[in-house]
Amino acid sequence: MFAAAGLLLSACGSSGTDGSGQTGTSSFEGRGPITFVSGKDTTGTRQPLIDRWNKLHPTEKVTFIQLPSDADTQRQQMIQNAETKSDAYTVLYLDVVWTSEFAAHRWIEPLPAKQFPLDKMLKPVVETAKYRDGLYAVPSASDGGLLYYRTDLLKKAGVTQPPTTWAEMKSDCAEVKKLPEAKGMSCYAGQFQKYEGLTVNFSEAVNSAGGTVTDSNGKPDVDTPAAKKGLDFLVDSFKDGTIPKEAATYQEEESRQAFQAGKLIFLRNWPYVYSLASKSDIAGKFAVAPLPGLDGPGSSSLGGHNLALSSFAKNKATALDFMKFYSSEETSKYFLKGAAQASPYAAYYDDKALVAQYPYLPVLKQSILRAVPRPRVVQYGDVTSAIQQEAYAAVTGRKSSAQALQDLQKELRQKSAAQ
Repeated sequence: MFAAAGLLLSACGSSGTDGSGQTGTSSFEGRGPITFVSGKDTTGTRQPLIDRWNKLHPTEKVTFIQLPSDADTQRQQMIQNAETKSDAYTVLYLDVVWTSEFAAHRWIEPLPAKQFPLDKMLKPVVETAKYRDGLYAVPSASDGGLLYYRTDLLKKAGVTQPPTTWAEMKSDCAEVKKLPEAKGMSCYAGQFQKYEGLTVNFSEAVNSAGGTVTDSNGKPDVDTPAAKKGLDFLVDSFKDGTIPKEAATYQEEESRQAFQAGKLIFLRNWPYVYSLASKSDIAGKFAVAPLPGLDGPGSSSLGGHNLALSSFAKNKATALDFMKFYSSEETSKYFLKGAAQASPYAAYYDDKALVAQYPYLPVLKQSILRAVPRPRVVQYGDVTSAIQQEAYAAVTGRKSSAQALQDLQKELRQKSAAQ
């Protein structure tokens, strides 16, 4: 599948240009062995791809370094490697929200934009790879939140369309819960444990109510009436039982399992759930829709991963070619089919054959296009930690929404001033 792309890339030349394609300070020289560093590959799809590259490039082999599955630990180990200026890591598989931090610290190289097919990718995805208008990474995978819902139960309750607002969702739940087969079910859940998923869900609620966490320059602007309406949705939903209490312990997998076990009518989660739920007891009984919001369809947080090149790596010419190979359209299709990984490439979301096989693709495309990035700030680790702390205090009832947002604004302002 990858032979043509791999052979073509082995002949590619690499030149140092900045994000606009103009000559810059980066020098992509040296050929030989490199490493590819990412979190644990739970899908089993990355090593076969790397094996294909290695077969085609026996003198430029890639060693796959797998870090722990926890995103915070991945980030910490990559930063430790960069701070020691070690050449142990070459190509980094970065969460999209880390690009600004790594670029600002000069831990990753500016890349030659004209050597990548960025014009074929969804624009919001490409923006996650930029810092101050320069390209510092290449989109490899995207992601957008989806609303999973039980079609069988909504239909039996006389609900003909999935909800577009939070109020409609609660109303639909009330109708469904009148059914005998819905006894003991909860209405809705997302990911509300104190980890990165809470930053995602909190940000989605704020954005879906017309608020912001930080502006485009990273300036905090979260202590507002609009942001309060978003957080109030989560807080009030925990109080009135719309969201079950145990959802405060949910990460992605716990919430997926609850939905598949028939405990939830609606679920906010990522596209990977679709293929797994299709093999469960609710196969054929669910569908997906855009996330609801306050007054209409909401906004997902933008997920995904980008490829970046360590500033301290050797054999950067090989690395650049490997990044082209790994981020190519053909490779993206391989990951879409093998790992239900959202592609950066726009065309795949309108491909009739793929849509027939993966019906969620058109909805996912709209989710990505409407998505709002999490705070694009240099000290992202500090910012997400503060968000998690205050959002968790609110949803668990230890603070009011107003107090949590006021405290969060103060913390984010202090962290912004310290940068």
